[in-house]
Amino acid sequence: MAESRREENMSKLVLVTGAGGFIGSHLTEELVKEGYDVRAMVHYNFQNNWGWLETLPKEIIDNVEVFPSDIRDPFAVRKSVIGCELVFHLAALIAIPYSYIAPASYIETNVSGTLNVLHACLEEGTPRVVHTSTSETYGTAQYFPIDEKHPLVAHSPYAASKIGADKLAESYYLSFGLPVATIRPFNAFGPRQSARAIIPTIISQALCGAGKICLGSLFPVRDFTYVKDTVRGFIAIARSKDSVGHTTNIGRGEGITVGDLAKLILEICGCSATIESDGRRVRPESSEVRQLVCDNRRAQEMLEWSPSYTLERGIEETVRWMREDLERYKSRTYNV
Repeated sequence: MAESRREENMSKLVLVTGAGGFIGSHLTEELVKEGYDVRAMVHYNFQNNWGWLETLPKEIIDNVEVFPSDIRDPFAVRKSVIGCELVFHLAALIAIPYSYIAPASYIETNVSGTLNVLHACLEEGTPRVVHTSTSETYGTAQYFPIDEKHPLVAHSPYAASKIGADKLAESYYLSFGLPVATIRPFNAFGPRQSARAIIPTIISQALCGAGKICLGSLFPVRDFTYVKDTVRGFIAIARSKDSVGHTTNIGRGEGITVGDLAKLILEICGCSATIESDGRRVRPESSEVRQLVCDNRRAQEMLEWSPSYTLERGIEETVRWMREDLERYKSRTYNV
């Protein structure tokens, strides 16, 4: 069955925007393994740096068409989707603290960039588009676990930009019939994630022998999903006819406070450091999202998707990877 599915995919050209990022690089890698022809859009820069794609095994990257571009440019985006039967749109600015500093850049990238992708796909007649949302669009849970009917609340400029992007995707489906499905991941984590995210922040400080682990607020509850499970969700949504026109949550369905998460990671790392809340890392009070726990019943019923990694197993794999690449993380610097 797996072999026949792989053969069906062999001639299908797939575009991944944001392919040089954390989830994008894992998705690109898995798509190549599945037999897809992958065009990977990365942010153009004068160094010709491809982000995390630079770390992929040679047998993977040799089968990727790297496409340096800029999601904010409609002409470049239009060119990138030509000939593609499937587009995974992941390109975005995602750091919440930086969105307080530079909100206009989030509108340009996350909203206007998404508009560019949707319109290019409409003009080119792309058969399927998967748009990436985020659990941050829900804001603090008004009930939990959070299903896809939960109201959208913008607790940060980042969340506002993603809500705008999600609504554009919805509008292109309803207005023009664009076959777009939206995936809403809950706190993906794993190898290649940047130090601005909570799990790499804790691990990098612990592995560097810090006497105290500096974090933001310790009480928020999050639902952490290992990146390999998240990527399986992306591919399942792309393959499902029933996902078109809908938003689908992808998360484990289990919450943990940031404080308890830190204790778990320190135990796995064999570190006895203390845990402290650093005022510089705390969100503005009304901006803090207190609880995000996924209701994944739609994914289970529609996609037959369920998480295969426990939180502990995912952290253990992430710790092993970070031990080998610790110099990349500036553990004593607050990464905005």
